[in-house]
Amino acid sequence: MTRRFQFTVVALSSVIVALLVFGAVGKSASPDAPYTNLGVYSEVLSRIKADYVEEPDMKAVTVGAINGMLESIDPFASYLNADQYKQYQKTKDTKKGEVGLMLAKRFGYMVVEAVVQNGPAAKAGFSTGDVVESISDVSTRDMPLAFAELLLQGDPGTAAEFSVIRVRRSEPSKISVVRAVITQPTVTSRMQGQAGIITLPSLQTSRSKDVAAQIALLEKQGARKLILDLRFAAAGPQEEGIALANLFMDSGLIAYTQGQKASRQDFQAQPSKAVTKLPLAVIVNRSTAGAAEIAAAALLQSKRAQVVGERTFGDASVRKTVTLSDGSAVILSVAKYYPAEGKAIQDTGVTPSILQAELAVEPDSANDDNLPDAAPDEPAKKPAVDEQLNKALQALPQ
Repeated sequence: MTRRFQFTVVALSSVIVALLVFGAVGKSASPDAPYTNLGVYSEVLSRIKADYVEEPDMKAVTVGAINGMLESIDPFASYLNADQYKQYQKTKDTKKGEVGLMLAKRFGYMVVEAVVQNGPAAKAGFSTGDVVESISDVSTRDMPLAFAELLLQGDPGTAAEFSVIRVRRSEPSKISVVRAVITQPTVTSRMQGQAGIITLPSLQTSRSKDVAAQIALLEKQGARKLILDLRFAAAGPQEEGIALANLFMDSGLIAYTQGQKASRQDFQAQPSKAVTKLPLAVIVNRSTAGAAEIAAAALLQSKRAQVVGERTFGDASVRKTVTLSDGSAVILSVAKYYPAEGKAIQDTGVTPSILQAELAVEPDSANDDNLPDAAPDEPAKKPAVDEQLNKALQALPQ
């Protein structure tokens, strides 16, 4: 399929999606609106088949419309055909080699949501916001998110090939990443003056218990204030975010979930689970997602902590797999997490009370288009001064 034809299919699919979505908005009051929209969809398909300049691939048009429709409402949704869904079921719980990327869907392509620190992708120079144009020579345009995640997996030692689009480069970068068995980073802590700094790069199950242990250790070392560093924390079950926030909150609403058919469920702080009342600051960045966002939003809205850094990614929902009659499946959000007040975290992310961008190390050349790509074992450069940490320290009582 030529690039021109691919573009045309995508454009036609987008038109179909727009007609369906905006038709639904304009006629939502009528019980017959869904059937009217399906009529429009069928009419557009028939005009494409009859009048398009060349014989269209109707299967590609239909799949493109489905994926476009899902992406327009949920960047984490997936449509898997029957074969893809069978493969997904076989491998989803299998421990395989990984590259250490978390992906989401934006603009029809895959984008990097977060990178596992010290994982293969991090060493290859991946960062949040990178657009993944292809994985192992398969275009991610209209690729289901769940299928892209399957392509990232494989036997340890095998390579995944990527074409990546970055803001500072005019052409896609070709990057090869060798898969490995990845262990999520653990909780660490240290003292800086009177401040205890807890670094939590992921929120796997029971991580909140590890944080509680680190808090006790820091208090024994004389900590009079705490900093919770949630930068790059994107992995882990959403419930762990509730448990993390409860360590610092002895009352109030942490968050709630609600959906079209999912009744509201409140998560209240339990006094018995709070472990400290020390002044607190939380650091987040654009790679903070999921459970970590839930905790950050709760601590911010309850005024339990100042939140410092960048607006977070926006990924906090309850997802469900729905099997269709032909053996295919749709994975989509059925409920979203909300802070005590305001919009769903998945829709807006968490905006810090103190905004501080993450400083990037500028290349020596003003034009980096000709710079070589990062070598697989070359760690990403970090600024010499951690301004976000400095802002968090300044936000706490002196």
